[in-house]
Amino acid sequence: MQGMDLALAQIADRVRTAAADQTPLRIRGGGTKDFHGLALHGEVLDTRVLRGIVSYEPSELVVTVRAGTPLAELEATLAEQGQCLPFEPPHFAKTPPDAATVGGMVAAGLSGPARASVGAVRDYVLGVTLLNGRAELLSFGGQVMKNVAGYDVSRLMAGAWGTLGLLTEVSLKVLPVAPAEATLRFECNQADALRKLHAWGGQPLPLNASCWVQDTGTGTLYVRLRGAVAAVEAACKTMGGVRMDDSAAVAADWAACREQTLPWFSDRAQRPGHALWRLSLPPTAPVLQLPAAAQPLIEWHGALRWVQAPEAAGDALREAARAVGGSASVFIASSAGASSGGGQFGLKSSALEQIHARLKHSFDPAGIFNPGRMARAW
Repeated sequence: MQGMDLALAQIADRVRTAAADQTPLRIRGGGTKDFHGLALHGEVLDTRVLRGIVSYEPSELVVTVRAGTPLAELEATLAEQGQCLPFEPPHFAKTPPDAATVGGMVAAGLSGPARASVGAVRDYVLGVTLLNGRAELLSFGGQVMKNVAGYDVSRLMAGAWGTLGLLTEVSLKVLPVAPAEATLRFECNQADALRKLHAWGGQPLPLNASCWVQDTGTGTLYVRLRGAVAAVEAACKTMGGVRMDDSAAVAADWAACREQTLPWFSDRAQRPGHALWRLSLPPTAPVLQLPAAAQPLIEWHGALRWVQAPEAAGDALREAARAVGGSASVFIASSAGASSGGGQFGLKSSALEQIHARLKHSFDPAGIFNPGRMARAW
């Protein structure tokens, strides 16, 4: 504990000095999500010295963990107790030395295939401790679900990309692993896949995740069911399709979907100048006419659509998404040196821009944390 207190004190001293000198700091854990954001500026401030599980109460479904702890380490500990992070956070670790951290998971706010059914990262954040831009150690929330009025500052940190402060500890709600799981496969085009998903969404089915992808000219919809044994078995009988029996291979495929290592994602390397676009839409949105060479990959029961297209197609993609009540943003830029966000975090509302700017100034008055990552102005 003394070593951890010393590490935290050293980080606080560095933040204090940086604020006085107006030196930008780039908060970084494993660096597995460095590809995402408008820009990376500042001296690296490594959070991985803040490592370890502080407390874990399996019977209470709560874990408190230091922000620099490898995400894989936390998931392994939960698995030993038959529990998990149900929102399936992606790691995006490309090489063995790199490892996604718990703090990075919260800061990025990214969720995996099950997000549409179980909720997002922010829905499982119970409390956080962080260093603000004045090097003050602040704690928000706790270890129980919030049940009083007021601002839920803890969840504000999910998706803030480290622009508001440096997370030091996070308390998370966890859940038991579902007792039963099955994946069904349906050969169908995009329109039929969306019709099936929309119809199933109105029924009491244990839908957990879905993915429609077109490989070698054939469209295939994969639907994962999770829940009670009776519910999963009944759904398999009523929904139809082909049940996939190789559980190890199926699990690997869903992990590849989460980590974006499926062949569909890898094919972008064969399309020079193409970026990976993320379209966030109402789940009932129809097939969109997109300016792209390839069919989209669809997740979250129709609400998340990945598109490979040049960044020059941005206006057309944004307009197509906006027409159905959604938004489009660059997730991975077309080249390593390009910005990952022509409009990625753009806020069209001046009122929202002012709120974000005021929040940033309140937490980080000197503007030293991850400048330019979410907005070009700060």
